[in-house]
Amino acid sequence: MSTHHDECHKYLTLPVMGLGAAILIISLIGFLGALKDLPILLWIYLLILCLILVGILVVTALLFIVTSNGSGHYVSGQRYKEFKLQDYSSWYQKQLNNSQNWRRLKSCLVKSEDCKTLPKLYKTLKEYKNAELSPIEAGCCRPPSECGYPAINASYYDLSFHPVSGNRDCKLYKNSPSIKCYNCDSCKAGVAQHLRTEWRLVAIFDVILFVVLSALYFVGCCARRSAARARSAKARR
Repeated sequence: MSTHHDECHKYLTLPVMGLGAAILIISLIGFLGALKDLPILLWIYLLILCLILVGILVVTALLFIVTSNGSGHYVSGQRYKEFKLQDYSSWYQKQLNNSQNWRRLKSCLVKSEDCKTLPKLYKTLKEYKNAELSPIEAGCCRPPSECGYPAINASYYDLSFHPVSGNRDCKLYKNSPSIKCYNCDSCKAGVAQHLRTEWRLVAIFDVILFVVLSALYFVGCCARRSAARARSAKARR
């Protein structure tokens, strides 16, 4: 994450490293509690690990709920999908329609290479038309297909053509690299689909993490009971 050149990805680095450090510290507490036969450390370990498990369970459930909607629509003659913001959950729509949130996301999109590299990847119009664009490339780098603007190349459209659709995105699109369709609902939908895909992967990872930590929690409970039996045996002696 830290190797990305834009702040959109770098901001995730510290939280992920923080979670890893927290699990490491908690594991060391449990290890010392079992090694030195210290009940208080084992109780702290089990309590904090239980809270982490509950937190992971809640976050995972929310991720699956939020990402349950949205799939995209194929357009005739295209190999990629186009997306509509209204197809996604109300939470997504609220967050992306928030002017402050979108201003920050748009700044990241403008700085990214998604739209800038299209002319380098697809040098001819035929290659561009047959390309499998990503959700962000399809939603932010070009006008919606329903506008009917003829494509000159991978980064330029003939805007003198009268749009055949009343979609407001048709008027918002500009060929300027700093404008493109970054203010369009289609761009917000592309970002929503991109986040949906990434968050689904995070949710799957959370399920695996939950299973692993649950196994560790079970081992910790066994260690605590074993330590309690050992102390009881010593007391009887």
